[in-house]
Amino acid sequence: MRDQFFRPELLNRIDEVVVFHQLKKDTLVGIAEILLQGLKRRLLDRDIELELTDAAKEQLINEGYDPAYGARPLARTIQKRIENPLASRILSGEFDAGDRVIVDAAGTSFSFTKGEAEHAKS
Repeated sequence: MRDQFFRPELLNRIDEVVVFHQLKKDTLVGIAEILLQGLKRRLLDRDIELELTDAAKEQLINEGYDPAYGARPLARTIQKRIENPLASRILSGEFDAGDRVIVDAAGTSFSFTKGEAEHAKS
């Protein structure tokens, strides 16, 4: 049957079958942390600290995980739900250099509050 659909040139290129398993929750948390580290570094360049509560991370994972596509949508979810709203708040002057931004989630909404920066505590 496969010979009816695929040319021999293609079939000869297939070496092995690789089975992909669904991502586990702890793996998704690790992927989210890696993606958020890039945002945190960019904000630190502007002297702004970013902290996400466990509830916020959990909500990002819930919104950004798709069984068919894995964690691919997670980066878009972080951009849409955290980066873009935070950028708007920075541009409006709500957050500025020296601030610590704490992101929390209640239900499906995220809140952005100002906290005392870690480097200012010393």
